[in-house]
Amino acid sequence: MIDLHYWPTPNGKKVTILLEEAEIPYQIVRCSIGEGDQFKDEFLRISPNNRMPAMVDTEPADGGEPIALFESGAIMLYLAEKAGRFQPQDLRGRHEVNQWLIWQMANQGPKSGECGHFRRLGDSQGDQSYAVQRFTDEVNRLYGVLDNRLYDRRYLAGNEYTIADMISYPWTVNWEGQGQQIDDFPYFKRWFEELSERPALQRGMAVGSDLSIDYDSLSEQDRTRLRSMLYNQRARPAPKDGLL
Repeated sequence: MIDLHYWPTPNGKKVTILLEEAEIPYQIVRCSIGEGDQFKDEFLRISPNNRMPAMVDTEPADGGEPIALFESGAIMLYLAEKAGRFQPQDLRGRHEVNQWLIWQMANQGPKSGECGHFRRLGDSQGDQSYAVQRFTDEVNRLYGVLDNRLYDRRYLAGNEYTIADMISYPWTVNWEGQGQQIDDFPYFKRWFEELSERPALQRGMAVGSDLSIDYDSLSEQDRTRLRSMLYNQRARPAPKDGLL
C-alpha cells in the first residue's frame, strides 16, 4: 500500500495520475499546506524539504521496512519501477524519459509556479510588473519547448505514453491563468486534448477535489496569515546536538 501525503496541487496530481494509471493501491494522507501540515515534525521525517507530496510504501518489493520518499520526480521513478510500466527498460528509452522528467522538475514546474505566484499577487505587495512579465515570458518559452517537441511525436518521449507526460500535464491545465493562449501551440494542444480524455488521468486529477480551499472566501486576516506562513520562508534551525 502507498500512503501518499497529498494536497491537490499540480505537484501532488502528478503522482495520483501515475497511481491511477498503474492501478497501484494507495490511500491519501491529508497534508494541508494552508494549515501548515508540511511543517509538522512527523511530516518532516518523511519530507525534510517541507514540501508535499511525500510517499511511504508499506510493502516495498524487497520485503523490508517501509520506504519513504519525497520529491515528486523521485516518487514517480520509484512507482514506475514498482509497477513495471510507463518507463522504458532499454537504455535509450529510459534516459529519453528521464531527461524530460528532470526538465519538468527543473524548468516547467518552478517557472510555472513563479508565474502563478506573481500573477496572483498583483500589486498587493508593490509593483510586480517586471516579475509578471519575466515569468509569463519564460512559461511561454516552455510551452514552445513542448510544442516543438511534440510536432513530430505523439508523446514527449516518443510514441509511448510515459511518466514524462504524466509529470508535465498538471502544470499545463492552468495555461490561461499563466497568461498563455493554447492555440499558439497546436502540437501541444493536440497532446493536451488527447491526455485530457484518459479516464485514469481524469481520476488522478480529481483526487482531493474536496480538499481545496476557496481562497476568495477567506478574510483578509486569513489571507495575511497564509502569506506569512507560505511566502518568504527562511531556514529552519538544525538541532544543536548533531555531528560537528
